Amino acid sequence: MPNRVAFYTLGCRLNQSETASLERSFQAQGYRIVDFGASADIVVVNTCTVTERGDADTRRLVNKINRVNPKARIALIGCQAQIQKEQLAKLPNVRFVVGNARKMDLPVILRDVQSTDSDKSAQIIVPAIPRTSFTQAVAGIDRHHTRANLKIQDGCDFFCSFCEIPFARGRARSRVFDNIFTEARVLVEAGHKELVLTGINLGAYRYQQKTILDVLDKLDKIDNLERIRISSIEPTTIPFELIKRMGKTKLCRYLHIPLESGSNSVLKAMRRKYTTQEFADFITRSRRAVPGLCIGTDVMVGFPGESEKCFNETFEYLSNLPVSYFHVFSYSDRTLNKSRTYADKVPHNIIQQRSQALRNLGQQKRRIFMESLLGTRQKVLFEQKKDGLWTGLTDNYVRVKAGSQKNLRNQLLSVSLKQISGQAITGCLAPKLTGTGKKLR
Repeated sequence: MPNRVAFYTLGCRLNQSETASLERSFQAQGYRIVDFGASADIVVVNTCTVTERGDADTRRLVNKINRVNPKARIALIGCQAQIQKEQLAKLPNVRFVVGNARKMDLPVILRDVQSTDSDKSAQIIVPAIPRTSFTQAVAGIDRHHTRANLKIQDGCDFFCSFCEIPFARGRARSRVFDNIFTEARVLVEAGHKELVLTGINLGAYRYQQKTILDVLDKLDKIDNLERIRISSIEPTTIPFELIKRMGKTKLCRYLHIPLESGSNSVLKAMRRKYTTQEFADFITRSRRAVPGLCIGTDVMVGFPGESEKCFNETFEYLSNLPVSYFHVFSYSDRTLNKSRTYADKVPHNIIQQRSQALRNLGQQKRRIFMESLLGTRQKVLFEQKKDGLWTGLTDNYVRVKAGSQKNLRNQLLSVSLKQISGQAITGCLAPKLTGTGKKLR
């Protein structure tokens, strides 16, 4: 039986979490995990289809795999496989196209098709996604990162007009409550000190009478877990009780809340569920409640009908909004999104110009937030040594670099922040340093 398998993950933290679990499942079936680019019998690509760039990345990866691993069988799984199965099945050496309903069964699928291995055509396995609560049998211990992603939710019911994720991921559904903590304890025992809660619409978590607040409260009681971080979460799903837990529990002072546009007319066309005033009120209230809170956001440029007036509204709005950074995305028509049928498409060159203007503003915002932390002492979870310095993140999501001859990997240490250096802050370790970094199993 071929036994070398490599993985590549495109897209979101949820994909990363699922790939980590898949690696463990393959190991349990007797496969040997090798790095992407090494000689492998099977290469698994966990795909993304949020933007047309994600689609292009998949095709580019398939071409690369065929250059460096021409005899490898390629399995394309996940969101793009769910929506574009026929197109992906035509790519060279793609032998499996598996959608989101069955992608976690991939080791079993491969085992069951060994007898038909002479068939060179791609097997397409893309059944409908059931709307039921789910469990995850294998913990996603991440051998590459000190922080581990913990999936608690999947799917979405919002159907924003620019988005096809409800079609790729299915309707909103939540993980069985107790099963979350079975994995969380395994991750902590393996050495992970920070867990990042992930989902498509994270704040929509509902299992029986349990909500995301119940998840946070029970995670907070796990021994040796130092930090809990919330990944991207929709603004209308955040209970303010969550904000109140920051700084008082293990919950990091960090939120990433998608805005998408600072123009109310564009938000309405996007089918977003808030106004710019409601969004700003929540951001302002949260920043006042939690000193040092980092809030990031996403903004989309070039949505159909985004006039120069609408863009200027967005630019002015973001200039005054107390966010710490933002990511800028270019709009693209998707296979199933409603807005693909909208008129008044924005020319590509205009999208590029507007995107660059917002990226420049975003860099200014990030620097202002970093400057606010200079002279303070922050806890940093160190990840790796790069260019002679150890790097890691504060709980409020700032990259920090510090020098040390000791092994700082996976240590949570106090650092005095001294100087901004590019996208990071350099600092000095607190005087007392004991112990060594714990290796993740």
